[in-house]
Amino acid sequence: MKKATLMLIVLSLTILGAAGAAAQETPLEKAVEACQPEIEAYCNQVTLGGGRLLACLYAHEDKISGRCNWLLYEGITELEQLVAAATHLADECWDELEKHCAAVEMGEGRVGTCLLEHRAEVSEGCDKAIDDVGLEMVEDEE
Repeated sequence: MKKATLMLIVLSLTILGAAGAAAQETPLEKAVEACQPEIEAYCNQVTLGGGRLLACLYAHEDKISGRCNWLLYEGITELEQLVAAATHLADECWDELEKHCAAVEMGEGRVGTCLLEHRAEVSEGCDKAIDDVGLEMVEDEE
């Protein structure tokens, strides 16, 4: 996987983490909770990852509850918004990410934190993108 793709994913997860910290329960968490009976009934043998659980639920869409279906839709919508936000941030901050954060180990919001640590040095467009997406420091839970 290209480093650019990984950075985009990491930024998405950083934004998701910040959004999750602000909200008590994300739509994705609500969907997993609401769909638990369907997951146990139809998808309990699915190996997680690669969208297989979602594909399984989609394959059984005629059997899943309206609540599960609605909350899956909300969760997918949230993910689409997060990917759009991360794409915007990566587009506007690409030079800064390469200059200041290319050597940063990915995961746990480190790339997003690196970008914020260098915020005084970023371009006007990057600074605006940081505000646009609401990028915040990921705080350690220790």
